[in-house]
Amino acid sequence: MRYLGLDLGRATIGLALADDVLRTARALHTVRRTREEADLAAVKQVADDYEVTQAVLGLPLNMDGTEGPSAKLARRFAPRLEAALGVPVALFDERLSTFEAETRLRERGLSARDQRAVIDAEAAAVILQGWLDGRSA
Repeated sequence: MRYLGLDLGRATIGLALADDVLRTARALHTVRRTREEADLAAVKQVADDYEVTQAVLGLPLNMDGTEGPSAKLARRFAPRLEAALGVPVALFDERLSTFEAETRLRERGLSARDQRAVIDAEAAAVILQGWLDGRSA
């Protein structure tokens, strides 16, 4: 099985990949959002190219576990993503994923300026890895 992790933002969608063999998520790239139809088509192209069988969409809960506007956006996007990709979409609590992604990138020596181009894809990798780790526990 191949898995696609997504970090949905208002301006971009970060993408990451993993498979059942390695079970290690890796950042792929970021899609600049335009219209939802075009956004879904871009994600579908990646899913098709990599023969994805499951998608994992970050659910940005507040620190107290409540849902704010971003979580509601993800919940509305999830069924449309599932329909577009034709594979199941799981929602995964992504609290602190961006912080973790920044830490990883900083440890690799990327400056804050250089991080901007890859932070969303790295956050998608954090989300996907968290989901994978949760499944094996």
